[in-house]
Amino acid sequence: SCKNADGVEFYNEINLYARVNSKDSREKRSDRSITCFMRKWKEKVAWPRITKENIKPAWLSVDFDNWRDWEGDEEVERAMVEQYAEMLEKVTDKGPPPAM
Repeated sequence: SCKNADGVEFYNEINLYARVNSKDSREKRSDRSITCFMRKWKEKVAWPRITKENIKPAWLSVDFDNWRDWEGDEEVERAMVEQYAEMLEKVTDKGPPPAM
């Protein structure tokens, strides 16, 4: 819920498809929107939609720019480790010392 400049209170309730981990979820409020970063309770279970009902309210949207899918996380982490190893190798491979 929130109030506008005139003191009028607005209230919305979203019945999500399944349970979320409230301790690992966050919210960000701006003048025009509320952004919720939610972590599912069961992380490796796909939801067919965001709400329990089969109809999504028009005012509710998913920000796919901030979407993080659990599928393929292992590949992403492996690529990051390989990239870090390559950077470390470049830094530590200094070649022979300069001639004096």
